Amino acid sequence: MKNHHGSCHCGAIAFELTAHLTQETLRCNCSYCLKVRSWAVMTAPDALHLLAGASTLTEYQFGNQHERHYFCGRCGVRIYSRGHSPTRGAFVAVSVTCLDTAGAPELEALPITYVDGRNDNWSAPPAHTGHL
Repeated sequence: MKNHHGSCHCGAIAFELTAHLTQETLRCNCSYCLKVRSWAVMTAPDALHLLAGASTLTEYQFGNQHERHYFCGRCGVRIYSRGHSPTRGAFVAVSVTCLDTAGAPELEALPITYVDGRNDNWSAPPAHTGHL
C-alpha cells in the first residue's frame, strides 16, 4: 500500500488515500458519472482520510440514494463517493484525477474497468465506452 495525497482545485479540501494504484479503476456510464466524467479508484472506506476542509464538503445524492457524492463547496470539484455495493460491500470511490501525488505516467498505466451503471449491469461493460 502507498499513501497518496490529493486535493480539490482550490486546495480547500486535502486528503490522504492509502491504496495500490495498480488496482482496478472504474469508469461508469450512469447519468451522474457520465456528466462528471467520473474515473475512480474503489477501496475500503477507511483508506480515505480527510486532512483539511471537512466543513467545505458538500454532499449530493440522487436516484436510490445508495451513494453519497462529495465535492468542494468552493470550487465544485468532485472528490469522492461513499456507498455500499452487493458485490463489494462498503466502499469509497476516490477520483484519481484529484490525486496530486500521481503523475501522468502513473495515471496512464491504471487499468480501467467500464461498467454499465445506466442499466444497473455492474458486471458488464456498456456497448460504447469511447466517450467515457
